[in-house]
Amino acid sequence: MNRRQLLRAGLASAALLGLSGCAARKLDSGSTALQLLSAVDDDQGQHYITAVSKTGEQAFMVPVNERCHGGCAQPHGDHVVIFARRPGRQMHVIDTRRGKLEHSIDAGDGFHYYGHGVYSPDARYLYVTMNRYGDAAGLIRVYDALHGYRVLQDYPLHGIGPHELRLHPDGQTLVIALGGIETHPDYDRLKLNIASMQPALLLMNRHNGEITQRFEPSHHQLSCRHLDVSPEGIVIAGYQYEGPEWDTPPLIARLDTRDMQFSELDLPLEEVMGLKNYTASIAVSPTSPYTVVTAPRGHRAVIINHHTGELVRRVAVTDVAGALPYGDDGFLVSSGMGGLFLLNAHSSEARPHGEYAVHWDNHLTPGVIRYA
Repeated sequence: MNRRQLLRAGLASAALLGLSGCAARKLDSGSTALQLLSAVDDDQGQHYITAVSKTGEQAFMVPVNERCHGGCAQPHGDHVVIFARRPGRQMHVIDTRRGKLEHSIDAGDGFHYYGHGVYSPDARYLYVTMNRYGDAAGLIRVYDALHGYRVLQDYPLHGIGPHELRLHPDGQTLVIALGGIETHPDYDRLKLNIASMQPALLLMNRHNGEITQRFEPSHHQLSCRHLDVSPEGIVIAGYQYEGPEWDTPPLIARLDTRDMQFSELDLPLEEVMGLKNYTASIAVSPTSPYTVVTAPRGHRAVIINHHTGELVRRVAVTDVAGALPYGDDGFLVSSGMGGLFLLNAHSSEARPHGEYAVHWDNHLTPGVIRYA
């Protein structure tokens, strides 16, 4: 049995508890009753997209054919798109106002999704990480979100395995985690090129697809997977190490796009060991200097100061999964065991904030966002 199957077997059916309002990327309480969406599984292994309301209730459970992963909220609108988990073939457009699946969009013959996307500030375009698996080419696909999500063009990345991407606060630049791992749907999640990986952190002009900066991890088997960006333009990226399990390479990178200084955090050895060579969700607070990085295999989350790169706090959370900013300097995280928890930079305790009869995937998506 794998880790999630073991956790699923041990999960008891749970009643809903109260959940107060979430301020992830400043959720707009006047525009939607939903505070977060996520991919989840039930005890039988069925796949869903679920939403939690501001009163703590599961607003809906939309069944889907594939296990899903990350998502993105449409600025100034009602859509949230949730993407199939690598190497998935569909993305699902959720109408959050009606609580329904509006439509599902296929990746197309010869392509699969990597589980992440982001809208342009005006909500016109949706940028999605893709794999053209015939030649393992990593791409950013541009969809016209205002005209039925029709495909406009593909931007080549000249690399393999793009994963999470975010929009830089300048509104013009895509920040892309290039994992470097080749996959093919015929082989499910088998990693086909571990010995020759070339991961990177990329900056791309979203208007023409030009890659303007490329930063490489200190080891070629440090797969750059997840990231978030502060309002000042500080990028925090998380790695998943594909080398020997006894190695202890750095797992968190920092890029300050104001001066293009790229570095990897020099955390204490015991902290690096505790992450078990695997980071998952990253959430940067928009109103404080704090960032949370979750490590499901290590059953912990670490809070860092993204201005200085210093470790602030380690918090134990069993099978910790997704993360969103919460309030002025806190975070909301999920657990594969079904719970939601509040974390704070000033405490080493995870405060229970709701229990649900689902297994949360590695990412939480806000119900709505508003770009200035």
